[in-house]
Amino acid sequence: MCIGPATEPQPIGLRQRLPTDRLSSSDDEEGILGSSPSGREIKKTRSFLRIVDAVKPQFDARLAMRQIHNDAVVLKSIWLSSLAKSGDHASRLEKFYGPQAAQYDGFRSKFLWGREPLLACCAARLEERKVWVDLGGGTGENVLLMAKYMNLEDFDKIYVVDLCPSLCAVARQKLRHLPNVDVVEGDATEFAPAETTVSLVTFSYSLSMIPPFHAAVDRAVSYLHPENGILGIADFFVSNKFEPLPLRQHSYLRRVFWQSIFDQDGIYLGPERRNYLDHCLSRVWEYNDEGSIPYVPYLRVPFYVGVYKVPKLSTILVENKVEAPARFPPTFLYTQSWEDPHADAPYILLGKNDTVLTLTSGGCNSIDKCLHGVKAVYSVDCNPAQNSLLELKRTAIRRLPYEDVWMMFGEGRHPDFERLFERELAPFMSQKAIKFWKSHSYYFKTGLYYHGGMGKVVAAMQVLFQMFRITPTVNNMLASKTVEEQVRHFDSCWLVRVFRHAPTIMVSLLSNIVALLLFNRITLWFGGGIPAKQAELIQHDGVHLSDYAARTFVGVVKGSLIARDNYFYHNCLTGRFSKTCCPDYLKKDNFHKLKDDQLIDSLHIVDDFFLPTLEKRTYTRVVLMDHLDWLSAEQAKEVAIALGKHVAKGGRVIWRSAAYTPRYARFIENSGFIVTRVQAHTEAHEMLDLVNMYASFWLAVKK
Repeated sequence: MCIGPATEPQPIGLRQRLPTDRLSSSDDEEGILGSSPSGREIKKTRSFLRIVDAVKPQFDARLAMRQIHNDAVVLKSIWLSSLAKSGDHASRLEKFYGPQAAQYDGFRSKFLWGREPLLACCAARLEERKVWVDLGGGTGENVLLMAKYMNLEDFDKIYVVDLCPSLCAVARQKLRHLPNVDVVEGDATEFAPAETTVSLVTFSYSLSMIPPFHAAVDRAVSYLHPENGILGIADFFVSNKFEPLPLRQHSYLRRVFWQSIFDQDGIYLGPERRNYLDHCLSRVWEYNDEGSIPYVPYLRVPFYVGVYKVPKLSTILVENKVEAPARFPPTFLYTQSWEDPHADAPYILLGKNDTVLTLTSGGCNSIDKCLHGVKAVYSVDCNPAQNSLLELKRTAIRRLPYEDVWMMFGEGRHPDFERLFERELAPFMSQKAIKFWKSHSYYFKTGLYYHGGMGKVVAAMQVLFQMFRITPTVNNMLASKTVEEQVRHFDSCWLVRVFRHAPTIMVSLLSNIVALLLFNRITLWFGGGIPAKQAELIQHDGVHLSDYAARTFVGVVKGSLIARDNYFYHNCLTGRFSKTCCPDYLKKDNFHKLKDDQLIDSLHIVDDFFLPTLEKRTYTRVVLMDHLDWLSAEQAKEVAIALGKHVAKGGRVIWRSAAYTPRYARFIENSGFIVTRVQAHTEAHEMLDLVNMYASFWLAVKK
């Protein structure tokens, strides 16, 4: 019924008569190109190809001019004509759309940005028996676009319903080769399919042009399958003044401007239609965004995509607006979690009845908790980019086969990520995560683990290794079969020998230079995710930052075989994991436990600060990581008091610290816990765990 996108057929010309648009290298050879209508052979000679190359730009120019002409026809109807105010709705639509019917699809494909996400989301959710009713289907372009996401033969029947005769005529011509498609010239408020129920109903930029929208929605719901039926909608939209859902809200100027513009063409952008859908059905998924309009620079019109089902309380969806705190980078800091879950296991003692609170970080350890079959894992982070990464991991485990998940998060690269994201992942993700990954999809082309704060440090270190000719040493270490062999290669590095054997004054000077370059506040925060307060804890213990780093790395080299056992540093040195050296969720057996046994469903991702999330429920296990190192004394006291109130009796809390004895340990003890320091760096080159980055590891048990 009005707006429904498509691409315009190209005019018949030389380009269509040639077998291909672009000649391959083999086309330089002479041969037979084809036959003329009279049956005479057309020889493909070098002179013929030169003629084609000379003529082709002229046809490209003609096609471009034809496209501009077609757009001008549509713009004339939109800008210089308005929907008639007399006559019935069908005649008004025909008068408006009839003159532009032939050019309809080409123009609207450039600004109906919600149409393809709508079809992708619906296709991803459809179950076996499929009947589709596209209300206000216009020229039937949605049907052809749906073929991008699923086989059209999987539909028993497809109905394209529209009130405009000219658009229906275009649709019949366009879809004549599809035997399961019926184009129906009719009113959406009256149409009823021959089948008792249907599995999919769509309004693609049409509900905003149906004045009796209540009747259209009621009729659609009447034949929507009550169990697995889906109603999908994409349309333009502006909110009302007091819109309660944060992601739908628009400013006063945007509301007034866009409503006044679209009113001229009988398109109603107000919230009434969307509110009525929310009243009649249950929201399963929605996405709010804005898109450009052809020949209108700078301005972007709001639109939305929504997926609904017959009401069930479990499907009610509300997504809050989230923003990163001040001074956070626009992306995540960590691509993996920098705490060793295997070292945690003997102390946290996870069981099936546990409700766990943890910080997200890279998300690996949040997923690891699910592998223990716990009741619930609440993974909280105030940086929405970190949670967008975890949400991508969770959705990929649910929706993709193992090899795709391995390529994305094992190799850190996937050549087909954008297609997988559009079709399999985005339809099941939050608006926050969709927007993040739409603008950061290139991460999977250049290597996920070279992005984010820590990723940039990894990339820079690899460049420095090459500049200072340390790369051969690194490669030899990764090829080592034993720890002893690895240590020999490490000790043979010229830079290590300099630090060990150079005069003390020279070593001190080099240490200060390294500290200035690598351990300044900007690099520590944006590269390593280490805030100033944590750096101060290290220095308070009398440890130079360069000595702290050396203690970390030397301990790792002497205490673990990096290529086989230490996936943290294997990833840093190579930018990827290996299938024998990776987080547990990337191992094939564990992946199938998460997916097939639905263990991943116990994961709840929370965009918030840690303290408010702690105060919302009672937990039996809490993983603080190094969170309290980041806080002031007063803030740490608040967290300690909340732990005392919201951790169940016998509950366990674990954390790590850059300090030997952080002052907040006493705060937690005073809140009703038995506090024990279970590990501390007492030897210069010992390894506490595979990360080996902290000075101490703590356990608190609620009395």
